[in-house]
Amino acid sequence: MKDVLQMLNTNILLPAPGLPGFLHEETSRTSLSSISSSFLETDTLPIPQTEGEILSSPNHKEFSLNDLKTATKKFHPDNIIGVGGFGYVYKGWLDEQTLTPSKSFSFFKKIRGQPPSKPSSSGGMVVAIKRLKPGFQGHEEWQREVDYLGRLHHPNLIKLIGHCSEGDDRLLVYEFMPRSSLDKHLFNRDAQPLSWEIRLKVAIGAAKALSFLHDAESQVIHRSVTATTILLDSDYNAKLAAFGLAKSRPTGDDTYVSTRVIRGTYGYIAAEYMAIGWLSAKADVYSFGVVLLELLTGQRAMDNTRIEIERNLLDWARPRLSDENKLYQNMDSRLEDQYPQKEALAVSNLALLCTSYEPKLRPKMSEVLKKLE
Repeated sequence: MKDVLQMLNTNILLPAPGLPGFLHEETSRTSLSSISSSFLETDTLPIPQTEGEILSSPNHKEFSLNDLKTATKKFHPDNIIGVGGFGYVYKGWLDEQTLTPSKSFSFFKKIRGQPPSKPSSSGGMVVAIKRLKPGFQGHEEWQREVDYLGRLHHPNLIKLIGHCSEGDDRLLVYEFMPRSSLDKHLFNRDAQPLSWEIRLKVAIGAAKALSFLHDAESQVIHRSVTATTILLDSDYNAKLAAFGLAKSRPTGDDTYVSTRVIRGTYGYIAAEYMAIGWLSAKADVYSFGVVLLELLTGQRAMDNTRIEIERNLLDWARPRLSDENKLYQNMDSRLEDQYPQKEALAVSNLALLCTSYEPKLRPKMSEVLKKLE
């Protein structure tokens, strides 16, 4: 089995006719109609013994489309802060107390290496508003975001403030994350390099989020843990976002959920899930291990500029990071050797353990968190 998984993890390349960077999944209206009702009515989600809270029903505001048009100045192009296959993300302004559109706007100055300045009191609270492109798949992912983030509350999960559903329009309103996503800091050479201390802080924050999800009685598998879905606030606190692919299952059951179609991001997908559709929390552990490798090396999970057999980061990293001397030679050069070597070695060993081909060899996220702390 190990040999089969290793071969599949290295060589499988699947077409991606759907969202850029994501594997495509065909869905049916039957499965869509059952998402909200089955999740909200049949799953029992008591508060686990971790920091955070799980509500019995979604708790956020339902916005009108007109409200969000006003908040974004009619979805003005100048307010676009993100673009993807799903649609656009806009910066918007709401009154902090009433959550109604702010009457005045405070545009931010962008300073290299600094987060956007805070809005004036008259400018309101800044939010991020995701407007999905019309389409069935987009609606399903929108529904998952509403269901999960409406109930799951934790300091290291992105906060969903509200949603909008009018006609074919589907929108989500989140707290604004001034420092954007982790990938921008690791791979954008114009960005200020992250220190070792901040990288470790980000890893711990993301691990807390996943431990919270995995330890719930009705376990939540995120399925999209990447450097792009880990967002950073002004103090570099990590918050896990993008719950459009999330899936719940009973905790404590060692069996896998068998999925019909594979979904996720190239380079982060666990071998057993990619090969035969076996999905468990250990798939998230694998993805998190890849993020740890990115934090260590500054290398992307998938990079077509590397030689073909090393385009997958794991194939590039294993021969380089399994040896202590080679590890230090392949750490992110932007760290400028300013890191504790023993800590780097420990994180490297943990990353390789998380990305083991055999799922049973990967630690639980609660164990990963303990090692990082």
